[in-house]
Amino acid sequence: MTQIAEPPAGTAQTERKRVNHWIDGARVAGTSSRRGPVYNPATGELAREVDFASAQEVDAAVAAARSAFPAWRATSLSRRTEILFRFRNLVEQHREEIAAHLTREHGKVRTDALGEVQRGLENVEFATGIPSLLKGGFSEQVSSGVDVYQIRQPLGVVAGITPFNFPAMVPMWMFANAIACGNAFVLKPSEKDPSASVYLAELWQEAGLPNGVFNVVHGDKVAVDRILEHPDIAAVSFVGSTPIARHIYETGTKHGKRVQALGGAKNHMVVLPDADIDMAADAAVSAAYGSAGERCMAISVVVAVGDVADPLVEAIEGRLPKIKVGPGSEEGVEMGPLITREHRDKVVSYLDSGTKQGAVLRVDGRQHVLYSQEDGGFFLGVSLLDNVTPEMECYRNEIFGPVLEIVRVPTYADAARVIDENPYANGTAIFTRDGGAARQFQFDVNVGMVGINVPIPVPVAYYSFGGWKASLFGDLHMYGPEGIQFYTRAKIVTARWPDPSTSKVDLGFPQTR
Repeated sequence: MTQIAEPPAGTAQTERKRVNHWIDGARVAGTSSRRGPVYNPATGELAREVDFASAQEVDAAVAAARSAFPAWRATSLSRRTEILFRFRNLVEQHREEIAAHLTREHGKVRTDALGEVQRGLENVEFATGIPSLLKGGFSEQVSSGVDVYQIRQPLGVVAGITPFNFPAMVPMWMFANAIACGNAFVLKPSEKDPSASVYLAELWQEAGLPNGVFNVVHGDKVAVDRILEHPDIAAVSFVGSTPIARHIYETGTKHGKRVQALGGAKNHMVVLPDADIDMAADAAVSAAYGSAGERCMAISVVVAVGDVADPLVEAIEGRLPKIKVGPGSEEGVEMGPLITREHRDKVVSYLDSGTKQGAVLRVDGRQHVLYSQEDGGFFLGVSLLDNVTPEMECYRNEIFGPVLEIVRVPTYADAARVIDENPYANGTAIFTRDGGAARQFQFDVNVGMVGINVPIPVPVAYYSFGGWKASLFGDLHMYGPEGIQFYTRAKIVTARWPDPSTSKVDLGFPQTR
């Protein structure tokens, strides 16, 4: 298998490693003459370039997938499972190499990158159970000599459009189930960190997946628009910001596609007065600043109820100087840089707007030494905004960076109202020793994923992932059982094998007798 290596020292920019498309089982150099930059976020250096697909190159990937689909659909479940197991083992064997791509292009630390690979791998493991997952139902003798049964069949060519923050895990959320169900897949990964997707394509090939069943096209809006409009793509999965998710859903469905589009989040963690302060502080810090806050399930708001606020904020603030920020490749570093300089500057803008609107900036990430390095990476230290209110711009927007906001409320009812009035509804958590309060919270709150003394309630692979309200467009969640539903459609068969001598003409409405 081809290994992707760093360019040797002194390599000219014109010879810098290009990230190509993967179409019909091979790397394919872009022909559109358009490319995008891929930075090393820890150094700020342009590390490589990625080809941007034209509409014609997307068409070529779809054509390869369409050509491969009939044979793949006809492949036995046993054979599909065998290939999935081999792919699973190859991902396990090469997890360090995959994690290195994530650190180099996204900036996340090694432990976080390995954790991403592991959570993606769990979805592949779920998909290896496809012989059981595709079992239908059977009803014998629904009428005299008549049986009825249900089967689930693949859709055809399906596509995934994935974000920069999880360049290995989120594609595995999508393509593992899609391919296991018998579909052919076209992936459009983020152009900011594209190399992991091509590496996974090579692993699929090594596992024995037929050419054309899995394809990767890189690019920007040109590629996305063509995917949404292409008549041969039956379904589209997307993870990203809410405005783009809404566009994906509306455009894809307008063109007759099945669409699941996961949008943004503003995840709250409610801390009740009876909670264990140290446990809640540890959880808040871990969930807010892991992966530099670039997680759709990151805790970005702590809702402190009553007199727990002062000791809780003090405990959180006391933990922040201990967080080691630096390049993800360095041993012991706990938080790396943000993905681009532009994104870091956008995150910083919320610190300014928050303080202007009355919030208290208790910890300012701009004071970290790595932030001030003009020619360095895209670093921002951890930040803590206290006394935030729902009217503030910093609260109303998804910051997607290492900023934790504290909202103080007097009662549980106030906390629940804050969450329910927020337009996002991806994940939420409550920290308490009171089982009754916890149960009431999970019953009351209008959010798709709930944690009880668990700050990031990302479901295991055999459940499904997704929020409510403006965090999800579509009716089926990602991966797990709902993922199987999304990538298949039901067919109901009514069968009778009568004695030919009993056949007769009957124009009456069919009845079950």
